[in-house]
Formats: sequence, C-alpha cells, structure tokens
Amino acid sequence: MSPSSRVGIIGCGNIAPVYARTLSELRWLELAACSDGVTTRADDFASKHNTIAIPVEAMLADPSIDAVVNLTPAFAHADVTRSALMAGKSVFSEKPLASTIAEGKALVELAAAKGLRLGCAPDTFLGAGLQAARRAIDRGVIGQPLAANAFMLGFGPEWWHPNPEIFYGAGVGPLFDMGPYYLAALNFLLGPTRSVMASARIGITDRVMHGKGRVGDVVEAKVPTHVSSILEYEAGPIATLVTSFDVKASRFRNIEIYGTEATLSVPDPNTFGGPVMVRSLLNDDWREVALTAPNIPQQRGIGLAEMMSAGSVGRQHRASGQLGLHVLEQMCSIIQSSDEGRRVHLETSCVRPEPLDFSRPRNQFDS
Repeated sequence: MSPSSRVGIIGCGNIAPVYARTLSELRWLELAACSDGVTTRADDFASKHNTIAIPVEAMLADPSIDAVVNLTPAFAHADVTRSALMAGKSVFSEKPLASTIAEGKALVELAAAKGLRLGCAPDTFLGAGLQAARRAIDRGVIGQPLAANAFMLGFGPEWWHPNPEIFYGAGVGPLFDMGPYYLAALNFLLGPTRSVMASARIGITDRVMHGKGRVGDVVEAKVPTHVSSILEYEAGPIATLVTSFDVKASRFRNIEIYGTEATLSVPDPNTFGGPVMVRSLLNDDWREVALTAPNIPQQRGIGLAEMMSAGSVGRQHRASGQLGLHVLEQMCSIIQSSDEGRRVHLETSCVRPEPLDFSRPRNQFDS
C-alpha cells in the first residue's frame, strides 16, 4: 500500500462529515479535496475538515487524486460515478449504485474496462455486529440456514428530515432508501439471490411534515411507501423483507436467520455494532454472541478504505460494485414483480464477501 492514497469527496451533505472522520483516522488515506453544487456548503465543509473546496471538474482533472467518494443525491449517482471513472478515478458511491439496472451494469463494465475500483455502500456489514453474525453462521451455530425475516418499519422522514421530498420521488421510497442495508446484509450472510416476488403500494399519499421550519407542509408520495417482498437465495434459504414508511409502531426484530439448529437475531444493518443473539429450541432464553473487538473504525467510510487497501494488494474488495449492482437489481426486480404480479428471476449474482480479519494491526485490512 502506498503511504497515502488521496481521495476527493463530491457532495458535502449530512453524511460527508462521517466519511471525513474515517479518512482522518486512517493515516494512509488523505482527504485531498471536496466539491458540492452549493459552493458555500463545500467551503464550510473544507474549513471544518482541513481540506480544500474545488469544482468537480478540477477534482476529476487532478492526477494526484486517486479515488472519488460519490455522496451526491441518489438520482445523480450514476452520472457522477460515470464521469469519475471516465476521468480515471476509482469510485466509492453511496447507495444505491444507480437508478436502473442498465445504468448499474454500465458502471460495473466501465470500471472493469478501465481497470479501476468501483465500490458501493452500504459498508455496515463490515462492522463488528454483522461480522459476528456471519462468524456464527460459518461456525454452524444455527446449523444450516433455512429462512429469514427482515423488517424496516417506520413512519417516514417527514418527521425528522428538512427536505423529505427526496425520499418520496422516483427511485427512492423506503425500499431504495433503506433496503440496501438489509439486502447487502442478507447477501453477506446468505449469499446471492436467485429470484424475488413482491407487492407494493402507496399507503399514505399526503405526508405532513413535522421538521423544523416546515411544520404542516404536505409532501406527496409518488413511489410505494410499503413494500413486502420474498427473496429466494441461490443457496436455498427464503427471506421475507418488508420496508415501510407507513408504520407507527412495531415489535418486529430487524433481521432473524432461522437455521436447522437455532435462530440468529441480527442487529440493525444500518449500524455497525450489536447485539447478536442466538436461541435454540432447548434454550430458555436468548444468549448473546460475543463481538470481536474491531481493528477498524466503526462508521461509514470503512468500505472505501477496504476498497483502497484491496486495490493496493490486488484482491477483490468487499463492498464491491458487483454487490451494489446485485442489490440494485433486487430492488428494481421487487418493484417489477409488484407491477407485473409475477416472480422475477435475477440476471446478476455476486461473490459472497469474505469476513474481515479483526486480528490484523489497527486500521489495517491487509499485510
């Protein structure tokens, strides 16, 4: 690995400071520059994170910048990633990889043709919680995985986000906003998906805002706000995934994996920690699975770091473009299944990411 890989951030919104913090904790990565369509936002971000604000064109033209982090709104992901790849930069994109399967495939093919790295969030499955869940499965703690349930149930971003319109437009909704965390986690735990079936609807069309400064404003939902899906995995398990912005309260767990010997309770895949719990038929109660102390920061940006480390030693990175494309196809196929009233077989697959080795030196992924 070179002493320092230089990284630029495009999009200085709410999630950008976490990426900047991760880069600051990994001494072999450097935040070289930032850019945003709102120049004052980029200037403010640069002053807080010891970097410089420059136009996107200047960032892509700078030969000293090795990779770009794409933190733009979802609808812009494909265009920004394409431009960066064409400029010879590796890219780590926030989820989803693109808005359509065709766009996602084109990006993966472009990165491969140019010999560049393409990664995609979420990277939460690299956290200690989901890593412990994977180790439990690999050790046979629950026997052979048979099925799973996964639930993301809430009452919409109009209760907390200042601009919830972005969550109710084309290519978003609860499935495309939160589904990637659950689908990537399930692909990490169970492997790639073979087919999907689903039903989706707009449960509540007019969403009344409660956020500061816009209380009482009404946002129209133009995409399904409640999506129920069934996923069949190549290895055999069948999972149910429900994502919703229409639920006032729920007692369902985030993810449960059901095996021939026991049930595994998986932590919220939008987080990096635990708890991870196991219970068999012979146990009176759940028991907690110990988490191995991680050697890497437990926050967004570790997928980018792992991608850059993998590139330095020539191995496949884990939060890959292929995984991001597979997650994207699952989501697009879920909506297609609902629209057409049929099972949809997936065309893509992905390599099931290997668990991390937390025994390595602090902040290192490779020797």
